[in-house]
Amino acid sequence: MSNKYIFVFNLMDMHTHISRSFLMNCRGTLVDFSSPEVMGVINVNTDSFYKASRRVSLDAIFQYVEEAQLLGCNLIDIGVMSSKPGSEIIDSEVEIDAFKAVLPSLMREFPEILISIDTLHADTAAFCLEGGASIINDISGGNFDSHMFATVASYDAPIILMHMQGVPKTMQENPQYDNVTMDVLAFFARQIHQAEVHGIKDIIIDPGFGFGKAVEHNYALLRDLSSFSIFDRPMLVGFSRKSMVSKVLHTNAENSLNGTSILNTLALTKGAKILRVHDIKEAKECIVLYQTMQKQD
Repeated sequence: MSNKYIFVFNLMDMHTHISRSFLMNCRGTLVDFSSPEVMGVINVNTDSFYKASRRVSLDAIFQYVEEAQLLGCNLIDIGVMSSKPGSEIIDSEVEIDAFKAVLPSLMREFPEILISIDTLHADTAAFCLEGGASIINDISGGNFDSHMFATVASYDAPIILMHMQGVPKTMQENPQYDNVTMDVLAFFARQIHQAEVHGIKDIIIDPGFGFGKAVEHNYALLRDLSSFSIFDRPMLVGFSRKSMVSKVLHTNAENSLNGTSILNTLALTKGAKILRVHDIKEAKECIVLYQTMQKQD
């Protein structure tokens, strides 16, 4: 067996007996992620892969948040950069300019919501955390910007560490793994350790479905998803209308809602705590039905 997995197996041994609450410090409020939650998605651009997620005007953003709250969703992930396959990484200055036009108004209108910022730039993270955002969602898992961990730690904020092989522009060009589950486990062992060394206390992990992974890699990860409980961290999953649904069902993003709901439900049975979705109502229904099943003797 390859030596690169030894640390992961040691970590398994260390954590199998540990159980703790998934309390996170979000702007001075303790949020418990031990029960499943839905994270809505707002893309402040015109090129994200799912057209219905694109909201550039404040009116459109406000409408989405109002509807999300009516459905019982108070956690919203906002991004400026599209991370669909083939996308270029944009500069932090571009992101910050876009957030300047959105974040202050959003915080004034909805001061109680928890805003997650989808960025891999430390400068953007600092600007948004200073402006009232609660969580940083880094699709590079802290690998892209060497200042990200120190920045997030300085605000005592939670971070979402996602696994991605490569960068969005090239990530789907023949991704390769020795063993995708073990490779992603090893990645989290390293990145969680680095985040903790920098002083970050609250960490959410995201296996990164669709990011540098072929269809077979995605379904292998889903099959093995319960393995990620060894880290004793809340786990986020994002299947929403992705090609891992549409390619298997021979359809498109617009017709992938049913498949998305099935994968969300499977992930819940394997320990997922946050469903990052475009369709809040349907994801909430997955959680309600799953929790109803869990209550039965």
